[in-house]
Amino acid sequence: MKIFRILLIIISFLFAVNFSSSAQTDTVSINTIISKTNKVLTDYPTEKIHIHFDKPYYAVADTIWFKAYVTENQNFLSGISKIVYVDVINQRDSLIETVKLPLTGGLAEGNIPLSMERYKQGNYHFRAYTNWMLNSSDPAFFNKTFYIGEAIDKELKTHISYKNLSTDKQEKIDARVQFKDINNKPYANKNVTWQVVTSYTSIAKGRGTTDANGYLTISMTANQKAEYQLQKGELITSINTTDKDVVSSTFQLKNAIVNKDFQFFPEGGNLIAGLSNKVAFKAIKSDGLGINAKGIVTDSEGKQVATFTAQHLGMGSFSFLPEAGKIYKATVTYSDGTTQHVNLPNVLASGIKISADNTDAENIALKIVSNDNFFQANQGKKFYLIAQSKGVICYGAKTTLSNKEYGTAIPKSKFPLGITQFTLMAEDGKPLSERLIFVQNKSTLALALTSPVATYGAKKKVKINLSAKKDDLPVEGNFSVSVIDETKVPFNEDGASTILTSLLLNSDVKGYVEKPNYYFGTPDAKKASDLDILLLTQGYRSYAYTDILENKLPKITFLPEQGIEVSGILRMSNGIPVRKGALLLTIPDKRFNLEGTTDPVGNFKFSNLNLNDSSKVTITAKYNVNYKNMTLSLNGTPVPSISRNFSAADEVLNIDSTLTTYLDNSKKQYSYLHTLKDVTIKAAAIPKVSHKDYPALTGLSAMADHEITGDRLTGCNLLINCLQTMATGTTFIDNIFYVTRDYNQGNKTPMGIFINGMLMDVNQLNAIDPSTVESVEIFLKDELGLVNRANSINGVIVINQKKAPKGTKISKSQLMDMLPKNYEVTFSPQGYNKERQFYVPKYDIPANLNRNDLRTTIYWNPKVVTDKTGLTSFEFFNADGKGQYKVVVEGIDGNGNIGRSIFRYIVK
Repeated sequence: MKIFRILLIIISFLFAVNFSSSAQTDTVSINTIISKTNKVLTDYPTEKIHIHFDKPYYAVADTIWFKAYVTENQNFLSGISKIVYVDVINQRDSLIETVKLPLTGGLAEGNIPLSMERYKQGNYHFRAYTNWMLNSSDPAFFNKTFYIGEAIDKELKTHISYKNLSTDKQEKIDARVQFKDINNKPYANKNVTWQVVTSYTSIAKGRGTTDANGYLTISMTANQKAEYQLQKGELITSINTTDKDVVSSTFQLKNAIVNKDFQFFPEGGNLIAGLSNKVAFKAIKSDGLGINAKGIVTDSEGKQVATFTAQHLGMGSFSFLPEAGKIYKATVTYSDGTTQHVNLPNVLASGIKISADNTDAENIALKIVSNDNFFQANQGKKFYLIAQSKGVICYGAKTTLSNKEYGTAIPKSKFPLGITQFTLMAEDGKPLSERLIFVQNKSTLALALTSPVATYGAKKKVKINLSAKKDDLPVEGNFSVSVIDETKVPFNEDGASTILTSLLLNSDVKGYVEKPNYYFGTPDAKKASDLDILLLTQGYRSYAYTDILENKLPKITFLPEQGIEVSGILRMSNGIPVRKGALLLTIPDKRFNLEGTTDPVGNFKFSNLNLNDSSKVTITAKYNVNYKNMTLSLNGTPVPSISRNFSAADEVLNIDSTLTTYLDNSKKQYSYLHTLKDVTIKAAAIPKVSHKDYPALTGLSAMADHEITGDRLTGCNLLINCLQTMATGTTFIDNIFYVTRDYNQGNKTPMGIFINGMLMDVNQLNAIDPSTVESVEIFLKDELGLVNRANSINGVIVINQKKAPKGTKISKSQLMDMLPKNYEVTFSPQGYNKERQFYVPKYDIPANLNRNDLRTTIYWNPKVVTDKTGLTSFEFFNADGKGQYKVVVEGIDGNGNIGRSIFRYIVK
């Protein structure tokens, strides 16, 4: 059954190809393969996401501006999902916040303010997805690493480098750290204490004194009985910048010990005896980045049969003729002088494979080659060649094996721009060989940015004209534009995440791609060859043909969201569902009421709600007879698990050094902002309420792992909103708190919520006025296990409310208000991100010219639209910064054609 509209796409089938003069014309079997595959691809389309950000990195107090493009098959803007999510995850793999945006025609725009309370300097992982994408076992989430610097009241700049001195018996790392003040003056002769922490446990510590240049060498050791102790930890340093001030810094150690990995990837999938085999290879370090390498290949007898040298980012290829029964080994020499011995894949005595030459601009030269053994055993049998791209079968061919080698030239015009997967199949549909080809044709939009002049003055008005064409004809398209002061925001374009890299490369292949935009710069033969090698070493995201032919359809667990929905079940206290129960949903800040009724088994659903993220929602069953004996429960919402940063290789170790220019500007830009320093006030101790006051919690440690004082909660609309971001070491998913480190290791046991010593449901947090809270204690571990075992929980969050003064009496109604109402629930569901407008100052008024303008993002507009003439324009004012400004435009038209263009001008 089709659950989505099917796009009307013209598919070219070539059933009889010029492989040989004896090619058959019977197409019954290949039609079965094509029809079944196309049905699955069109009935279960794949969504992809690209996000255009206003710039490549940020500082605390900045705002991230972005636009989301969500596409489906053939890169058409998606009509499947109406909601897209953007997660921000920190370097410790903890969720910081989730932004929820409504999709209109596959497009959405949003912003994320980098508040001083929530964000600190470090690397952050951004990922974007829709609910529909969660059905895939290997979803094409949008992933990107950002680094955020800090310049507000900054006292310390650091730079660290590692030296690996590990042996087989002991891990040892020397870290050389330089400490400088905000004016780049070294902190000389200062005392430093340090420790290495792994899973909240200190495994090494020490102290030292910086030299005259602010350097300190820290030697860390750990026993290797516990595998990779140091690599799993982080180095925490504390330096006495003055007699009274101590400043701490944290450094990740995961890449301090650099390991290397080398892999071989035969073209077509296997090494086949008696055939000349092209073999691609990839050399990478443990941080995920490529490393230059070269080497030789020898056979079982020690005879050299091939040599190889990497051509790009540790990748390259070579050809040789393997023999049956022989084992081949490579001796690899890396650029740092180290060597490694690596076995090549085993040689198949019988086989057939696809090989391709993609160097011609108009055609793909494709060969199907079999060795003697395979040919003798399969002569006269049928074989099929299928090519799939962007959710559509673009090419199909059938032949009978009558020669050991077939060759043909396939026009690239048959395929869309991007990756095409060629698969060779036996007549039973079993895949025998695969090859990925990047088809570079003229399917991108031609976007031209122009300006009346090439040079402007500071704070002067700029006008930019945009022309969008496809095949020299004007097109209507939807675009986003960013203008940055490139002098203050330097960045290597090779590492950029663009609409081309997202929708044509990263979303189709498995694994991390280093410097993806390198392949989409000014095209040349070298880049085309490097891209071909990349595809030989990467896996491909697609449905398995064998599953399709066996009618194993994709499992649909999550339907595409069409709007915000709240659902649950209403039961009697004995567990019996309430049939046709009356419910009322209210949103006080919107003066909105909505009535609902449960179905025969007690389920209810409120759909298409329009909520902001701060909205408080109440659902009550109090208008039913005997409502006090009813219990209302809400369903959770699907959330993908937090995994390690997919693009961790893009993380920056030394942010202070990398962002020097940017942070120097941020220091001036945010000079009016200040952080509050801790002040110690000594006075008579006032006994505070704590977990020790409650018998049920006496088994916990005397001191909590983390504590949140009540004065930090005064700005909360709902207590649970603050806890989601303030409860250090916890992860809040699906309305449940978990201990982050245990959740990431697969332990999905919820934490216990204790309110005044009583175990409560998490929804009861919504009934607590944050101003009445004395403190929140967070226990990430229960050393004795008494509380955890007694309550089947893992970790404890204790809410301590302020005690009423002695002698104060409360009324019965006040007492009843304090008791939980099972028939009613008040909560704050995740609503849509509040839309904000990018501020564009105007300097056509003389009085405004006296303002300092230190902006780095000069202009951001996510709603640039070309009309039928393919033209539009936009205007803005420059900032004070002088130098080179960069204009970046990205976008898509109604036919799935995408484009990107860059324009630069000078400000004097």
